Amino acid sequence: MVTIEVANRSGLEVEEEAAADLARLVLAAEGIEEAELGLAFVGPVEMRHLKRDHLGIDEPTDVLSFPIDGRGEVPAGVPRQLGDAILCPQVVGAQWRQPLVHGLLHLLGYEHGDEMQAREERWRR
Repeated sequence: MVTIEVANRSGLEVEEEAAADLARLVLAAEGIEEAELGLAFVGPVEMRHLKRDHLGIDEPTDVLSFPIDGRGEVPAGVPRQLGDAILCPQVVGAQWRQPLVHGLLHLLGYEHGDEMQAREERWRR
């Protein structure tokens, strides 16, 4: 089972349940059956601070990922601790699905490139 803890600190109404459902679909397609994931929606000021503090770039962005387990192996029956995907609704607007997929793939250990792009293409709408 994939457990998702959702937090909305953005100040906007967001599609929390739809985002969690999409996350479960993406993770299942990537072969992840047992995992724990944090999914947060934050405002542009918090996102800017996170990007500045962790990447050294002082600007808001659509999504950030903070992985824990990456692509490493975990014992059978133990859920993977994927980490947190953080989205900024004020930046992504109604187009939150692609940034969420992008962030999830980073949590699974994928880096920018052909392999990640091919995986993202599956989820384009």
